[in-house]
Amino acid sequence: MTTPWRLFRNLEAPVSTAQGLAVDDTLPCAVGRHHSPPILHLYNFIPSAIVGKYQDMEAALRLDRCKARGIEYNRRSTGGGTVIMGPEIVSLGLGINVDYPGLKKGVGGVFESLSLVLINALAKLGVEAYFQPKNDLEVSGKKIAGLSAAAEENNTLLFHTSLLVNFDVELMTDIMNTPVVKFQDKGYNCFSQRMTTIRHETGREVSVRETMEAVQEAFEEEFRIVFQEDHPDSWEQNTIQNFIDERYTREDWIFSHKHPRTRMGVGQLKTRGGLLEIYLSLSGASIESILITGDFFSTSADIHKIENALKWTSARRERVEEIIASVWHDDMIYGIDVPTLTQAVLLAKENQVRL
Repeated sequence: MTTPWRLFRNLEAPVSTAQGLAVDDTLPCAVGRHHSPPILHLYNFIPSAIVGKYQDMEAALRLDRCKARGIEYNRRSTGGGTVIMGPEIVSLGLGINVDYPGLKKGVGGVFESLSLVLINALAKLGVEAYFQPKNDLEVSGKKIAGLSAAAEENNTLLFHTSLLVNFDVELMTDIMNTPVVKFQDKGYNCFSQRMTTIRHETGREVSVRETMEAVQEAFEEEFRIVFQEDHPDSWEQNTIQNFIDERYTREDWIFSHKHPRTRMGVGQLKTRGGLLEIYLSLSGASIESILITGDFFSTSADIHKIENALKWTSARRERVEEIIASVWHDDMIYGIDVPTLTQAVLLAKENQVRL
């Protein structure tokens, strides 16, 4: 018989960003280091805004408006873009081995496999959704959920998503800074034309509890497992507290990945893997410094490898492409290839030359 998966489900009260994110970061640690079976964490946040790992907090959000409205903000450990959270949005964290039976390989495979679970869960609620690469679930062209993932140590994975039971579009438009380039290829002039919710699609007051139960059932059906409702043990509680103390309450984490404030060329490119933002300065014909940010999916180690490889090399197209190709591996930046990254770097170079 298959070992039951563990279910951490919080229906008591919405949690802070630090608490929710720290529990999620503990999930792959518990699976990889603590020999736990896969763990599903279902919960909801207090009103908050959470940026992706590689985004600039101050560029993504209007922090003065967040503070005025009492909106918490933080940075998660997975890639992707900014999400606005609240008590009527179901948050989901999953810690699992990357080679678990039924889970396809790579970031794209993970999104494909787990999107099927969420599509089934939404169907149980009466919503017909589909996967829209790179990482969205949509209903008739409108987003109802975004997917995010990060590979962790010991062959484990953290998967994140949020299902919009209900959503405050006015709040989102008030506190978010969204680059125009993000929407240039979509034809949308406001967020309300891009988002939808479970309640809107069903025409009834679907509850957070009902949504969580549908997600639980869909996981059980897809992976042919049962859940055992559980709580973090003492080792996991210590790990959670460490993440809170050393990551989610520290400004050097929350405000990491800042865009440079010096005069650097900026290359901003919308790609099928997400928004690429390249900050670059030149010394003569060579790249003196480079910073790769955006709302893509990768690992810090891989991004640093690319940045380090490009420093103090010629900024000619042939050399940039050659250097990137020399360190590149499949899914290094999910949905992005060597020519696309080269294009973004050269765009930053052109803008630096104009300064």
